[in-house]
Amino acid sequence: MSETILVTGSTGFIGARVLMRLAEEGERVKVFLRQESQPGALPDGVEVVRGSFSDMESLGRAVRDVDRIVHLAGVTKALDEKGYDAGNVMPVQNLLAAIRTHNPELKRFLFVSSLTVAGPASEGIQGVKESDSPRPVSAYGRSKLRAETLCMESADLIPVTIVRPPAVYGPGDRDVLQVFQMLAKGVLVSAGSAATQRFSMIYVDDLVRGIMAAARSEKAVGRVYYITSSCSWSWDEVIAAARPLLGFTKLYRISLPAPLMYFVGTVMGAIGSIQGKPALINRDKVNELLQNYWVCSPQQAQRDLGFTAETSLVEGVEKTILWYQRQGWL
Repeated sequence: MSETILVTGSTGFIGARVLMRLAEEGERVKVFLRQESQPGALPDGVEVVRGSFSDMESLGRAVRDVDRIVHLAGVTKALDEKGYDAGNVMPVQNLLAAIRTHNPELKRFLFVSSLTVAGPASEGIQGVKESDSPRPVSAYGRSKLRAETLCMESADLIPVTIVRPPAVYGPGDRDVLQVFQMLAKGVLVSAGSAATQRFSMIYVDDLVRGIMAAARSEKAVGRVYYITSSCSWSWDEVIAAARPLLGFTKLYRISLPAPLMYFVGTVMGAIGSIQGKPALINRDKVNELLQNYWVCSPQQAQRDLGFTAETSLVEGVEKTILWYQRQGWL
């Protein structure tokens, strides 16, 4: 029998793919949208509830009569800690309060957090595990950790599960697009040591499958999971996967040193503060970019959820680049 699932952040890159999967499965779906948000091309039958995360009345309408909630909404850029809390912590706090009041029988609250909560790994092969103490190096990671703490403090009343994705890529993503745009021009500019850095990545459809597995597994109640690829990758491996599709022969690689990155981050952050708009790069973001090992372990999700990422790096990069090319983005 189908369930009713509320999705927040449904207009985003990952949220749109979650809606597609749920529609294919025949689930009843609600989405929670801000008044100014454009719903985009929603699957047939999706119920739209409009409001804001600071409006408890609209949150009550959103959470009422649903079986599960997948909370994806949040911010990845803000001027300061206060801005990150407004975008990442307050919505979780108010959603949990609305659930306690309007849907105490909810089957699951699935919070999509981030690998940045854990902070970088000390090495690039095994990566961080769920049992490791969080060591976020950015305001974004700290805000996600505060939101996770709220979830776990409510776990005696609400069945919660947290997933922490690493870098996510696939059709529709605009962050990894910037890397492929550079490679298409035969250039790769990176922060820190590109020769040393390794990172976990996951193709978006694999992540969506892992999110829903965690949201439905009884074993996942009260647990945290990294939903990630089966191994980490180096820049050389990403370049090798992209080269046949982008056609570059020579590649000029530029690794920007930490002092230069912090200088640029300081200047751009100051400009953003004056303009009242989050900068693309600031000192906080530089702290993330300079790390060598954004790597996490897939083992617990494999054991508890039976989840393994199915899309290889070569296959995922090919699907993503071909989609970009069809859309005229590359």
